[in-house]
Amino acid sequence: MKLRITITGPKVHDVGYRPWLVELAMSMGLKGFDVYNDEEDGQQMVIALIEADDRRVQRFLSNVNEKRPSLAKVGNITSGDYSDEVMPLWQTAAMNAYGQMNKAIPILQAIEDNTGLIPQMAKNTEKILEEVKGLRDEVQPGLGEQLRQMQADIRALKDRTGML
Repeated sequence: MKLRITITGPKVHDVGYRPWLVELAMSMGLKGFDVYNDEEDGQQMVIALIEADDRRVQRFLSNVNEKRPSLAKVGNITSGDYSDEVMPLWQTAAMNAYGQMNKAIPILQAIEDNTGLIPQMAKNTEKILEEVKGLRDEVQPGLGEQLRQMQADIRALKDRTGML
């Protein structure tokens, strides 16, 4: 059995939907599987093409309807029969892995380029903590005097009202 599943919504791209679907397909041992992003009338779409026995197709569709990546905002999920070729699952998984690595490499490079900021941030943190401690030392004597005065006032009020 072959099926086309269309997932539409305001945020179904760049939320890990394709890797999530590939992992689901692999866990279910689907024979054929392909997934890609599309867009129509300003609406984001993820298209999944699956090929497997009827039972697995229904289980896959049930999972897609019940679960999704945590950052996804889905508006609608539709499905229908599909008659064209479906790529082998292993091939889709390999292509998807390369696509995800291409997204991750610039992020990892930026992290590596900015590692020099970490010692600078630590130095600034120490400076800020010293300033806060200095302010606390300046403020505490005044607060202590105010607190003692409040306690004395409370005792005096209790004495007058007979609450002691």
